[in-house]
Amino acid sequence: MNKARKLAQIGRECVACGCCTAACPMGAVRIDSGVTARVDGELCVGCGKCAKACPAAVISLTVREAAV
Repeated sequence: MNKARKLAQIGRECVACGCCTAACPMGAVRIDSGVTARVDGELCVGCGKCAKACPAAVISLTVREAAV
């Protein structure tokens, strides 16, 4: 059975400011080599706090199918 779930997706325009990493209660977002933020899909619960915290508005929530 598959179940849809939301995951954060970070756009290419990310400036690696770190606001999203500070806002994520699950620790799912990290700055990769000081260049851009990356989301760990295993930890992301799709709460959207990172997207709300992003001053550049480059984070969106996407629906993905997850095998259950």
